[in-house]
Amino acid sequence: MNKILLIIQREYFSRVKKKSFIVMTFLTPLLIAGVYALIGYFTYKGIKDTHDKVAIVSTNKTLTEKLSSNQNISYTYIDQGLDQAKKELGKAAYDYILYLPEFSLNEPKGIELFGAKQPGMSLNRRISGDIEELIRTQKLKESGISQGDLDKLKTTVEISTKKIAETGTEEESSAGASTFIAFVAGVLMFMFIMMYGIQVMRGVIEEKTNRIIEVIVSSVKPFQLMMGKIIGIAMVGLTQFMLWIVLTLAISTAAVSLFVGKDEAKQITASSQAQTQISGGQQVTATAPQGPIADIQKSLAGLNVGKIVVVFLFFFLGGYLFYSALYAAIGSAVDSETETQQFMFPVMMPLLLGYALSLSVVTNDPYGNTAFWLSMIPFTSPIAMVVRMPYGVPGWELALSMAILAVGFVATVWIAGRIYRVGILMYGKKTTFKEMFKWFTYKN
Repeated sequence: MNKILLIIQREYFSRVKKKSFIVMTFLTPLLIAGVYALIGYFTYKGIKDTHDKVAIVSTNKTLTEKLSSNQNISYTYIDQGLDQAKKELGKAAYDYILYLPEFSLNEPKGIELFGAKQPGMSLNRRISGDIEELIRTQKLKESGISQGDLDKLKTTVEISTKKIAETGTEEESSAGASTFIAFVAGVLMFMFIMMYGIQVMRGVIEEKTNRIIEVIVSSVKPFQLMMGKIIGIAMVGLTQFMLWIVLTLAISTAAVSLFVGKDEAKQITASSQAQTQISGGQQVTATAPQGPIADIQKSLAGLNVGKIVVVFLFFFLGGYLFYSALYAAIGSAVDSETETQQFMFPVMMPLLLGYALSLSVVTNDPYGNTAFWLSMIPFTSPIAMVVRMPYGVPGWELALSMAILAVGFVATVWIAGRIYRVGILMYGKKTTFKEMFKWFTYKN
């Protein structure tokens, strides 16, 4: 045990003292925040600034209503044939030509969109939605409904979601906040397991190719070396992750405080104005503060963030230990990193599958059979379970998943250790899965 502790100490301090570790630990939260800020900014700017000019050539006599321009699209009806409009497309003041042929309102077919450049999916979706709304409006008018009644039919509904806890109390909840946290947790889990697992594999390959391993195994057993390396790098990952949490909270608190300072001033002004308004001889009282900060606080009110973080740390550690043992076995079986591809693919596939299904199937149905089994199988549970956590997971399912992952880790370490003990001293021989199976079956 003392030898394992020495190896853990060596692996840990040799990595945390590197300048790259210190720099990336402090820069990563800033880089992640910057990337998401840029994505949000350009997404908003793209939606806001997008404005396409569409010329409409219509030979349709059934459709008496006309498309109206909106924030993103300007519609202009032109009195010329389709062929002539196509010839003038590059010179005219419009970007696209929308052709509306004669069709039945029940089966609108033959509609075409022409452009000098390929229209995006969003443009197709917007135009299709506008035409569908136009046909729906005409059908309602033909049924004898006036324009005023049509305007009254348009209603915006906002649903306040609440979750009933096991104690019977009602808690605020938000599907948007849960989905966002689930998505971020799934991405981070996948990234961390891959990143630190590959570090284990590279460390084993480096020691093997430099022949350092021959000196080390003269003092310690190969299994002790593998466990020390795995646990040491796991501690590096936990240290880095905890620092990222502290730095992210500090940055978020500073940003929110700066924003709230301005937002509160606006809310105070709005509240004072609302209190002085008179409606029907009665004073109008101010409502509760509204705004982005209030929305975020309301969304997170029903989430047990502390529990989510603790569960994330457990499954990160369990998932890392599970996969890093396999990566260590791969590193011991090869002489260079270029030879690892054939062995890494079978190991990465379950992790990639869990990642893909968790961010698609699990987020849409976190309580379904697929979500349940993905969060129980050790190969996929580290990602699937942290994705399910923001939606709420029964205690017995969480405990069962943790227990299965722990048993899976022990079994994986035992299998990887039997391969590692032979492969770490093998040089100059091209390894295959058949050869690794022979190593596994060798007696001590």
